[in-house]
Amino acid sequence: MPKFAANLTMMYGEHPFLDRFKAAARDGFKAVEFLFPYDHAPAEIAARLREHALQLVLFNVRPGDWAAGERGLAALPGREAEFAAALDEALRYAQALACPRLHVMAGLVPKGADAHLRAQMHQTYVANLRHAVGLAAAQGVALTVEPINPRDMPGYFLTHQAQAHAIVSEVVGDNDRSTLGVQMDLYHCQIVEGDLMRRLERYHHGVTHIQIAGVPDRHEPDVGEVRFEPLFAQLDALGYSGYIGCEYRPKGATSAGLAWLRPWWA
Repeated sequence: MPKFAANLTMMYGEHPFLDRFKAAARDGFKAVEFLFPYDHAPAEIAARLREHALQLVLFNVRPGDWAAGERGLAALPGREAEFAAALDEALRYAQALACPRLHVMAGLVPKGADAHLRAQMHQTYVANLRHAVGLAAAQGVALTVEPINPRDMPGYFLTHQAQAHAIVSEVVGDNDRSTLGVQMDLYHCQIVEGDLMRRLERYHHGVTHIQIAGVPDRHEPDVGEVRFEPLFAQLDALGYSGYIGCEYRPKGATSAGLAWLRPWWA
């Protein structure tokens, strides 16, 4: 049976961030995720999680200057020290919030980058991930990487499932994906590759977190071109036991748009 986590960055935007925990719990969620916690002290967020009996399942390592357009540091040559500091900060938050998993954003490929720079970025990404996996695993935290579609995030280094899984294999091998896995957002995957059933069949062994949204407008999963019910059933059949993050922008009030979810909870 699928386990769903509300993404509090995108959902419940009608409430201030710290009030979204209560709103999600009131609607029946038992787990949450979000992009970044760093505008709030860990104690503030931990108090909301405890008060509303919620489990935090995922958030992102700081990606550089988000407001200035940066979308990750891990694949950027020359930014290794900044990435290390961001990872250390994220691990402190993960410990305080009992969060088992962090998403490491790769970063953007500069316009006009040649093959040499792309190869440098790949080498930097792999080296940073190897270092990060060791530090995180020592604290009981796993990491993920996520292919993101170039329409929503032009120039992002990681766009395809095959690329992401190959990088994970290069970093940790094929035998143990407990420390580093792929975050498979079916919204991004549909836009870039499609054929979602076959993608899940091929790659599910290396997938440690799933996210969903309606395609193409990133609204509720029951709006758009993808029927998610067969995909949820397939995830059950494949033995996926992780969470499904609801990373979508509600068309209206968040609670009013949850009719798609209630049959799965019933």
